[in-house]
Amino acid sequence: MRIVVIEDNKTLANGLAHQFRDQGHAVDVLNDGELGSIFLKQEKADIVVLDINLPSRSGIDILKEMRKNGDQTPVILLTARGDTKDRVRGLDAGADDYLIKPFEIDELDARIRALIRRRPRSAGNFEKIGKLTFDQKGRRLLINNTDLNLPRRELATFECLIDRPDQIVPKSDLANHLYGVGADIEEKVVEVYISRLRKRLSPYGIEIKVARGLGYLMSFKK
Repeated sequence: MRIVVIEDNKTLANGLAHQFRDQGHAVDVLNDGELGSIFLKQEKADIVVLDINLPSRSGIDILKEMRKNGDQTPVILLTARGDTKDRVRGLDAGADDYLIKPFEIDELDARIRALIRRRPRSAGNFEKIGKLTFDQKGRRLLINNTDLNLPRRELATFECLIDRPDQIVPKSDLANHLYGVGADIEEKVVEVYISRLRKRLSPYGIEIKVARGLGYLMSFKK
């Protein structure tokens, strides 16, 4: 899952990013309201953690613009304000949840899990891939209803590749999906996860090919 954190308190933002990445999520961190707004228009997110009081542009303005543009990405607002009128203002602007600082990271985790559970189930949540079934909502790969228990990073790599079946996915896109845009990691890290994932999936009719100098392509028999 890709989480975007827009928070001007760098210590808090980096702490949240570390927590989410440790859970296997890709995280993008922005510390400025205007930059955050531009980022959300250009990049896809699964959940946005959005501070209200930001430099350049407020979180409320960003949220209103998202909803006006038809972007229904779940948003959790963060604020030091605890007044009822401020909470109402945020929820009326389209927030899915609201958290008052200071808060425990476990509570934020629980609220994110709740937002994920609220997503409507559909037949599209389960996809047949080779001999496996991908549970998109539960983030699991199954063989005969048994979870393969892929490590978090390998699962995130799989999710990025399966979003573009039979298409070449650049290493940079995989790195961004795994660690967030602009993360300081070497591309060799991506190669390690690809190698491990290829070995796990090859017995099930799923192949990951290398397009040298371009990236990776996942294919499977339907």
